[in-house]
Amino acid sequence: MLWTVLLALLVLVLLQTQLSVCLRELRSGSSSPHTSSSSPSSSSSSAPYNGTQQRLPGAIIIGVRKGGTRALLEMLSLHPDVEVAKAEVHYFNVEEHYRRGLSWYRSQMPFTLPSQLTVEKTPGYFCAPLVPARVWDMNPAVRLLLIVRDPAERVVSDYTQVLHNRLTRHKPYQPLEELLLQKGRINPKYKALQRSLYYQHLSRWLEVFPRDQIHVVDGDALIRDPFPELKKAERFLQLPPKINPSNFYYNTTKGFYCMLTAGHDKCLDDSKGRPHAPLSTQAFKKLCHYFRKPNKLFFEIVGRSFSWC
Repeated sequence: MLWTVLLALLVLVLLQTQLSVCLRELRSGSSSPHTSSSSPSSSSSSAPYNGTQQRLPGAIIIGVRKGGTRALLEMLSLHPDVEVAKAEVHYFNVEEHYRRGLSWYRSQMPFTLPSQLTVEKTPGYFCAPLVPARVWDMNPAVRLLLIVRDPAERVVSDYTQVLHNRLTRHKPYQPLEELLLQKGRINPKYKALQRSLYYQHLSRWLEVFPRDQIHVVDGDALIRDPFPELKKAERFLQLPPKINPSNFYYNTTKGFYCMLTAGHDKCLDDSKGRPHAPLSTQAFKKLCHYFRKPNKLFFEIVGRSFSWC
């Protein structure tokens, strides 16, 4: 009987000790830096370990939609001094997000060390009229990356993505040719077409930012051979050269380059390289002809030309 009482007392003491430990952990968790808010004007907020912080981006991939922004972001993340926001934040171009302030924007960023660069990408920024001034207000020294591809091919790719999304939700969608042409002529009001007028949108950015703060990446070249374009991006971002040709290999099944890092390979998801929606040769030629003058204006602005149709 005495042993039973002693055993019960021992169990009670152990339970009380464990309860005290749990209460201390809960109190400590409630005062964690995760729950504290920092001043919106600060560029970083505290993190709970390793001296890392969530920082406002030092570089932003601003576009273009269906130009290769995801590929560029994933390839830049191979660099050990780069941390990237995993999702498109749409802070500067969605009013609901912008009203939440810079502290909310910062909370969407990865934790980084002081020596690392935070990179965000939202392709919708490029065409949104209010975004350049808003980005400047956040950080006039931020570095901007713009990845472009053949604008005619980009229109078809843009349509293909919208079509896929509509079909996934079992919703009908007009054929591309019906949207693109009106009475046999290019329809200038088609939104996908307007997104490919690169010179118009870039001109708006250049009203706010100097040309040397915007680096133009050749999206078609990035797909053909990623390494040269990544080296240029490294230099623009003032990063030490850490990305190597060995970080890439051509995946014959997918038909594009995949990445290798620390013995692990990574390919873009199945939405990349998706077959384009059908468009007649005649309609595509009209599209190419329509873009000749806008393309020439874009080449003049960026001081280089591209091998587009």
